Amino acid sequence: MKNKMKTHSGAKKRFKLTKSGKVKYSRVNRRHRLNQKDTKRKRINRNALYLEKGDANLVKSLLPNA
Repeated sequence: MKNKMKTHSGAKKRFKLTKSGKVKYSRVNRRHRLNQKDTKRKRINRNALYLEKGDANLVKSLLPNA
């Protein structure tokens, strides 16, 4: 029996693949100690980002079943 392709457990928690094939991720600094962070900084951090093409190819190799 052949070995199965395993999904990287760290990558599956941090990245999502969109229907168009882009890799979506959320920004950092949104977990704790939010009362001392600026409102503008928190507002900007709400929006998700997409990886660049080179980085996206690396992450897609870590997510074979996504």
